[in-house]
Amino acid sequence: MTSLKLSAEDFAPAPPASDAERIARPSLSYWEDAWQRLKQNTRALISLYIVIALAAFTLIGPLLWTIDPSQQDLNQISQAPGLPKNAILVEDRSTWSAPVDERHPEAPSGYPDTLPSVTNLRVDGEPTTHYVRLVWSPVQDAGGYAVYRNNTAPEGMFNLGLPLSTLTAGNITGYEDRLNLNSETYYYSIVTTDGFDEFDSVQTIEVTPTQSIRVSEAISRDLIGAEDANPGDRVTLSFHPFGTDYLGRDMLARLMEGARVSLFIGLVAPLIYVLIGIIYGGFAGYFGGRFDQVLMRFADFVVALPFLLFMILFKIAFGIGPGENGIFPMLLALILLLWPATARLVRGQVLQIREQGYIEAARLLGASPSYIIFRHILPNTVGVILVTLTFAVPSAIFTEAFLSFIGMGVAPPTPSWGSMCNEGVKTMLSHPHELFFPALFISITVLAFNLLGDGLSEALDSRMRARS
Repeated sequence: MTSLKLSAEDFAPAPPASDAERIARPSLSYWEDAWQRLKQNTRALISLYIVIALAAFTLIGPLLWTIDPSQQDLNQISQAPGLPKNAILVEDRSTWSAPVDERHPEAPSGYPDTLPSVTNLRVDGEPTTHYVRLVWSPVQDAGGYAVYRNNTAPEGMFNLGLPLSTLTAGNITGYEDRLNLNSETYYYSIVTTDGFDEFDSVQTIEVTPTQSIRVSEAISRDLIGAEDANPGDRVTLSFHPFGTDYLGRDMLARLMEGARVSLFIGLVAPLIYVLIGIIYGGFAGYFGGRFDQVLMRFADFVVALPFLLFMILFKIAFGIGPGENGIFPMLLALILLLWPATARLVRGQVLQIREQGYIEAARLLGASPSYIIFRHILPNTVGVILVTLTFAVPSAIFTEAFLSFIGMGVAPPTPSWGSMCNEGVKTMLSHPHELFFPALFISITVLAFNLLGDGLSEALDSRMRARS
């Protein structure tokens, strides 16, 4: 047998590896690799930024936009989005009596077959959103006048618009309109009557009232100082970038306040029922057997329960009547009825993980089932849980919006995006912005969370990691 002689050179350190033998890229952890893949998904990344922007809109927005969402601006009711507007100051109490022509008889001497239309129809003073004063010359043998108002030019006797008043004296030659005036074009029509019937004689005038505000209200809103308040002067009204609703409340402030309610329900309820589903499905999948069968049959029973019926029953049980907020019954119904989907998903993941070698090693070392579930199994299902949560949030937001829209969720005056849609649908033809903005925020939020969930499902897929 030949002996091998070793020298000190044989024990010298090996030379450094060449560039060709070095690792091409550093090893990434599971979460680092998932983040790299998520950044490559443009739609998911944009959705993530939108979710962050919605969080800032909800939490930071009210600190920057300090207008009270319940404060009414009666001078700007149902105003469309736009730049700051000017208004003319009008007196607090202005009385105006319709002029009467004493030289003209109050009633006709007989019943004329025809009557001409009024002449010299004009506006007395400057028309404002507080009042429009019309005057005209009397018609011989007239017994009264009917006053109509329309938003479009009338095309005949049957298209005169809203009947404002019927004056039952032929010598009255004026009328003051104070009914829900806005800074838009109106068409006033004066129809001559004999005191009973209207004749086919009409005179129409086009009027565009000037935006106005009372002196006392301008002072109370700090739009002008008391010493500088002179009727006829102009002031700049409060700015409403998203417009106002039918009660003159700022839409932007109400959207921020509504986001707190909608996102609170959309985040709290999924967090709770997803947590319940995680624990329930984790124990069912780990123990298996008859215990698993009993738990999953109960989950199937909960799935079969009608959500809307239980929402109604919970409102009755808590004594919440029509027109009252049903936030707590809504949260309770979401939590008690929507956890089985998460439980089924987690159970399927646990059934795969519990057969792994490290789980068997933990059993041999004497670990308790609860320790194994919470320490080893559930952390390995975090990816699936995050994806489930991102899909559960838009579902809960949409459910809140639907229930509030039909009057079973958040009730006015408390704003939520769903209740604002319910209010906006009543005026969507004349003032579409009252429905457009809350519906837009609901759509953007639901779409952003869905796209983010799709991106997370791909980024957290271990099979995608193996291919990259």
